Amino acid sequence: MKNLKTLLAAPIVALAFTAGTAMAENEELIDAMEGYVMFADYQGATIRPEQIPADQWEQMTIVDTRDAGQYEEDHIPGAINIEWRQILERRDELPRDEMVLVYCNTGTLSAQAGLMLRLAGMDNVRILQDGFTGFQKAGGFEANARAQEEAEEASE
Repeated sequence: MKNLKTLLAAPIVALAFTAGTAMAENEELIDAMEGYVMFADYQGATIRPEQIPADQWEQMTIVDTRDAGQYEEDHIPGAINIEWRQILERRDELPRDEMVLVYCNTGTLSAQAGLMLRLAGMDNVRILQDGFTGFQKAGGFEANARAQEEAEEASE
């Protein structure tokens, strides 16, 4: 299945970046994307901070896809900065043997970056749902423990 997804993704990426402004009207590109989507996971590649135990954050590569100024202002500790527009040209800097977690402020731009990486064959990419804002609101690295405590309290 992974090889099929990679085979389907290659023409999509190639077409997307050679089609220029006529991309929206490119039937070949649309057909290739439809073929890829047929094999995509239902939840796409999104993951919530509450789903990641605190000890797993250090076992993944975290990529802040915002611009350098926003990254310098504040970011998830341990994150590297690759602006979403540069993600494909810099994809060789990312591992293929561990989870790569991409995020932006709210999840919109990182969703684009994540989709591009997944279309380029990187199935190990996840998108942090609700981005940096959601990460902070959920409790950061402790979001998973906090969510478990709340669930236990609710069940009592």
